[in-house]
Amino acid sequence: MHTRRAAAVSAALVLAAWPAGAQLLHQGEEIRIARRQGEIRIDGLLDDEGWTPAPRVERWYEFNPGDNVEPRVRSIAWLAYDDRFLYAAFEFLDPDPGAIRAPLTDRDRVVGSGTDYGGLFMDTRNDGHSATIMMVTAAGVQYDAVTDDAAGEDQSPDFFWDSATRITDRGWTAEIRVPFSSLRYREANPQTWGIALYRNYPRDYRYQIASVRVPRGSNCTVCLINTLTGLERLPTSQHVVVAPYVSTTGVARAADGPGTRLTDTRLTPEGGLDVKWIPDADTALDFALNPDFSQVEADTAQITANELFALSFDEKRPFFLEGVELLSTPIRAVYTRSITSPRWGARATGKAAGVSYTTLVAEDTGGGSVVIPGPSSSSTMAQDFTSYVLIARAKRDIGRSFLSVLVADREGGGGRHNRVAGPDFQWRAGRQVLTGQVLVSDTRDPGARPARSHAADVDWRLDSTRLELNTRYKDAGDGFRADAGFIPQVGVRELSGRAGWTARPAGLVRRVRMYADTSEQEDRSGALIARLVRPAVDMDVRWNGFVRLRLIEQRIRSEGRLFDRRQLGVFSRFNPSQRVEQLTLDLTAGRDADFANLRPAHGVTLNVSGTLNLTRRLAVELLQNSRRLDVHDAAGHGRRLLAARVSRVRGHYMFAANSFLRVIGQYASTTREPGLFLASVRRRTGTFSGSVLFAYKLNWQSVMFVGYGEDRALSTDDDLRPSGRQLFAKVSYAFQR
Repeated sequence: MHTRRAAAVSAALVLAAWPAGAQLLHQGEEIRIARRQGEIRIDGLLDDEGWTPAPRVERWYEFNPGDNVEPRVRSIAWLAYDDRFLYAAFEFLDPDPGAIRAPLTDRDRVVGSGTDYGGLFMDTRNDGHSATIMMVTAAGVQYDAVTDDAAGEDQSPDFFWDSATRITDRGWTAEIRVPFSSLRYREANPQTWGIALYRNYPRDYRYQIASVRVPRGSNCTVCLINTLTGLERLPTSQHVVVAPYVSTTGVARAADGPGTRLTDTRLTPEGGLDVKWIPDADTALDFALNPDFSQVEADTAQITANELFALSFDEKRPFFLEGVELLSTPIRAVYTRSITSPRWGARATGKAAGVSYTTLVAEDTGGGSVVIPGPSSSSTMAQDFTSYVLIARAKRDIGRSFLSVLVADREGGGGRHNRVAGPDFQWRAGRQVLTGQVLVSDTRDPGARPARSHAADVDWRLDSTRLELNTRYKDAGDGFRADAGFIPQVGVRELSGRAGWTARPAGLVRRVRMYADTSEQEDRSGALIARLVRPAVDMDVRWNGFVRLRLIEQRIRSEGRLFDRRQLGVFSRFNPSQRVEQLTLDLTAGRDADFANLRPAHGVTLNVSGTLNLTRRLAVELLQNSRRLDVHDAAGHGRRLLAARVSRVRGHYMFAANSFLRVIGQYASTTREPGLFLASVRRRTGTFSGSVLFAYKLNWQSVMFVGYGEDRALSTDDDLRPSGRQLFAKVSYAFQR
């Protein structure tokens, strides 16, 4: 009944919204491009004859912290193209070239508030919704991503393109060359695209400069960019990439716990193949045989002590990243890391008859876990079985709005399955955005009764120059499950809201945002699960700084009991210099709850991190996350219940922009007072992991990795004993045609 009512309300809102949704695309000024006349070499020098007749772009706007004012530094861009490539050149003038922030890092590891960079936003489909981002830092490090006005920016995808930069006595220069085979555009002559040129200029504040005006409080980005004209007789988009790989892995594990003999497995050679075929501008087909989904970058450990719900990690595996924005919906029904160990995978992504779509199928041999959600907490179930996964989404754009449908299905042996399907939409009119989704699920596990349920999410937002308003309603039935997604809480209804006001004073503080969040969550019977009131203040300050102060008033239920939390939170992030960047402190302290033993507590969580650029090539990242929880014992005395810590050191030496040596050491530990726990627990647990990796990259698919890792764990006598080791090597090469 609730599902039918929610679906009817969503459909009515969508139908009422469509007439107002259509708006003109690309409200920015026109930029014209011309065919290349003369040679252009990608070397960072701008003296090639091909740049002389190329159209210049000299009109730029500082949209942050200034409100589309004349930039404090001058920028010039040139654009050209030929039968194979699109070219862009930039001269970023700087009154103090010695202050240019240009650390040498790995691809995509670009700190926005601490790095000079610039480049392109390109809406090659001219739909006003999504764009490809290609940026390069003053040190020549590439950053690429996709951005979607509905789903936001995602830096996971990588593309084939070339760039070169040079720091000069006038500032720095950059050249970019993008093969048309890396871009998706319609078959048309002439072409009309959307484009925006961008410069990031971090000094005392982060100054953001673009070739287009960006109004404050705008609810879209791609719709605002410049219109690019002058592209004629472009090549067809047919393109094939074949990327075979060979890898070998050797693993040793302690047979009977830490400190016992390590049982070695032989070096196991593996081989596989990734194929991408782009038959036309609107279609991309991917196939992977025995795909290599190894994690080269270790995930930073998350503190799980005293947590009610499961934690998720970001996706980093290339196969899942084509059209990644199409997998993002308000209800997180798709979480591709739930596909743990695929034997094969196939995917089609594209656009036909105005509908964007992606369809993914894979055979997963298992080895991971499935989240079993609940109203007050979640658990996990071992996914120790082979299953077949289907994920599909189709999205129809209508003006700046869209209507979409999602299907996610996991089928296993013994009659088990989990099937999820439903529509979602977004309506945009002026400064308002209305987003909604309704899903139904059908789940069957061996030995359990079939379960059918629903989930719904409706969100309304208004943004203006100063005022922001938001309200959201979520509803998830008791039996709702998404085994191909990440939904740790069901059996609840939640209503939340936000109201905020932004001021932009001059001086030490450039922006002050005052706002308050409130939410109330109930189970299906109407009993309170959680109530939250959280006023906060955000400030942009000197040294490229950001400070947030918040007060957290919360009442939360666990195992039938209600607990009060009253905490003060402080978050700050600074990028003061070229040597010291991304200094972060996140502190939460105050009245808390001991969920394991169902009693009040007092807690402190402190997360501190920072990066030291010891030289232009050598950087050291330090991280220390900690949590402590104190309770009163039976005699009323204050006692330390637990202390959890994660310490991490990451050293990164760049031989060049495409090769590096990385060393990571990470120690995670928890100390408990067993006498204060209802269940039996160890006094101390801890793990250490260390790794060293050498990487060489011609491009993101032509790579060589050689790595070694070692794991240790605390034994019962509190010594760190070996628990495992790994040796890893991989070579892959992308053949393109």
